[in-house]
Amino acid sequence: MHRNHQATLTASALLGAAVTLLAGCGGGPPPGGGPSSPGPSSAGCPAALAKAAAAVRRAESTDATWTGPTTGPAAVPGKNLVYVAQTMTNPGVAGVAKGVQEAADAIGWQVRVIDGGGTPAGIQAALSQAVTLKPSGIVIGGFDPELTSQQVAQARAAHIPLVGWHAVGSPGPDESAGLFTNVTTKVEDVARISADWIIARSHGDAGVVVFTDDSIPFARNKSALIKKELAGCPGVRLLAYENIPIPDAGSRTPQEISSLLARFGDRWTDSVAINDLYFADAAPALRAAGAPGSGPPFNIGAGDGDPSAFQRIGSGQYQAATVPEPLSQQGWQIVDEFNRAFAGRPASGYVAPVHVATSANSRGATSWDPSGYREAYRRIWAPPGS
Repeated sequence: MHRNHQATLTASALLGAAVTLLAGCGGGPPPGGGPSSPGPSSAGCPAALAKAAAAVRRAESTDATWTGPTTGPAAVPGKNLVYVAQTMTNPGVAGVAKGVQEAADAIGWQVRVIDGGGTPAGIQAALSQAVTLKPSGIVIGGFDPELTSQQVAQARAAHIPLVGWHAVGSPGPDESAGLFTNVTTKVEDVARISADWIIARSHGDAGVVVFTDDSIPFARNKSALIKKELAGCPGVRLLAYENIPIPDAGSRTPQEISSLLARFGDRWTDSVAINDLYFADAAPALRAAGAPGSGPPFNIGAGDGDPSAFQRIGSGQYQAATVPEPLSQQGWQIVDEFNRAFAGRPASGYVAPVHVATSANSRGATSWDPSGYREAYRRIWAPPGS
């Protein structure tokens, strides 16, 4: 990631180019660029548009410095973790698993990944297997602990600490869910910035489709928050709310895309999905229908920023932006949180700030990988006096 890249277009230049290019869609900057300043077409929601544009400019910055922990316990030796994945076909879940494995190598621990396959029965069986292995700690990778309440109770009875990733709706410790802590960005921030990007890009004049998975409480909450933020601009109309379970996205999304195109035509200008993978599955249907890769519809993923999403954004192929989780950094944080648990210390409390990636600021990168965290965690884990 080129974190010091500066945008070469001013807000006024973006606005001028966008009005020329997208006059029929309400104006706004081209996909991959930043939001424009309010102009004549913002009469429907000038305050919401100004707020959205400012928020997106902040989130698109890549000059981030490490704001996470710099102190903590040295590495507790000889530990092993089991990462129970909701499904490894979810790029976010898989990206964090990779980060956990990398961090475990750095701290000197062992990691085993067990794939739940995306079904309740599969996830329950995977967590049962994890508990039977009697590891030092278990990662709840992207599923609701309530789904596995019996297995969570068994893990707690065996004094195996649990750390979640996107397991519950909020970051931090959750005693009721049995989690030492939950690692995630704030869903409110992710939902708000993805909706703000649409408001800013469209200059407050858009027809939006939301793609979600209501079977996952975290995703259901995120999509509800997205709808709430979009509703703050009357010129942004919610055309459809598509509830497609992530394991079914490959088979169902292309059919739904064809139906949406038939129903809404040019009124469909923007899409937001709770996970980037929906746009991977949407691309063939959009391409077959003759929709331009650079939009409309202009598509933004409200998580998780997997490599294929960055590739689609960089090549202008049916995705314009994503709100990526720093997946590798979160994997390292999970390992650090376990180390704090093993050392009898409280959770760190760190929450990564929200970021928006476009073709203008990602510059060929395939992930959002902020700087500084690897060095910070290595220093924390180093033996005293080293």
